[in-house]
Amino acid sequence: MTTDAFDYDLPPELIAQTPVSPRSASRLMVVGAEDGGLEDRRFADLDEYLRAGDLLVFNDTRVVPARFYGQRATGGRVELLLERFLDDGGRAHVALRASKSPRAGEVLVLEGGLRATVLGRAGEFTEVVFSGADDLMGLIERVGHVPLPPYITRPDDEDDRARYQTVYARVPGAVAAPTAGLHFDEALLARLAGQGVETAFVTLHVGAGTFRPVRPETLAQGRLHPERIMVSEACVASIAAAQARGGRVIAVGTTTARALEAAAASGTLKPYAGDTDLFIRPGFQFRVAEGLITNFHLPRSTLLMLVSAFAGAEYVKNAYRQAVMMRYRFFSYGDAMLLWRAEPRQAK
Repeated sequence: MTTDAFDYDLPPELIAQTPVSPRSASRLMVVGAEDGGLEDRRFADLDEYLRAGDLLVFNDTRVVPARFYGQRATGGRVELLLERFLDDGGRAHVALRASKSPRAGEVLVLEGGLRATVLGRAGEFTEVVFSGADDLMGLIERVGHVPLPPYITRPDDEDDRARYQTVYARVPGAVAAPTAGLHFDEALLARLAGQGVETAFVTLHVGAGTFRPVRPETLAQGRLHPERIMVSEACVASIAAAQARGGRVIAVGTTTARALEAAAASGTLKPYAGDTDLFIRPGFQFRVAEGLITNFHLPRSTLLMLVSAFAGAEYVKNAYRQAVMMRYRFFSYGDAMLLWRAEPRQAK
């Protein structure tokens, strides 16, 4: 398999630079489960496609203000993008941009009095330890910048602190938003609950690696950059109950789908806490979710591979082609799709 099969032409003006308001006013492309037929709706219409007893599973990770600017002792400028914290003492992996790579022991002075001491290289990242306050996370929350993806070409602003975050975010640790969840607002969640749609939560802390191009070695190894996940006993119980009553399990986002499948890797969904490097691509057999709500993803990306594996590569390719023609908005602040698992069609 190569990435060529997951390429498509996207006019740059269709890359959303700002979110719509309200959240649920974004568009929703609904892909038919049996024939791949497409419906052009609003996300606020989602309740028309769900029924009492269905279960929506969300990723409740919270985005950390993970981009930092500062300078070296020599005066040279530096930019750090947090990949992940390694412990509670401020030790972390970061992607570091500077005219010359800092040496181990060098202290980088960042905005607001935050400091990062370089410990050394850690593969493609740099290992640092943050310091500068007794309440380190509080300082990071105050001085860090919202880590908007590279295809959003404007600087982050104060509005992004709320809008590049789901309304149900509660577990800090992500450096990119689980973007399918950005379309849900309190009014839509209340309406869904009122019609008997239930909810459950997993946690997957999205890493900066989600935006990196797919490398040949990634395809060869069949493994992705590790990300921290937590699938609780309560979530597993909610899924079992939904399946027992005939309800459908709908994953909100590729991160949720990936967390559930990682926890079901043994063949049975079980509680799990730890890292996953699971790479989902065509040929993968899904065990948990029957439906998937997701945004439109980058060409040649692992996320597009996951969606193609879930709903069928030809159905997804056609949906993307139509989305471009219909001027849907793409990527993090863009529009969404509702898809159904492909196995019943593949079995025909």
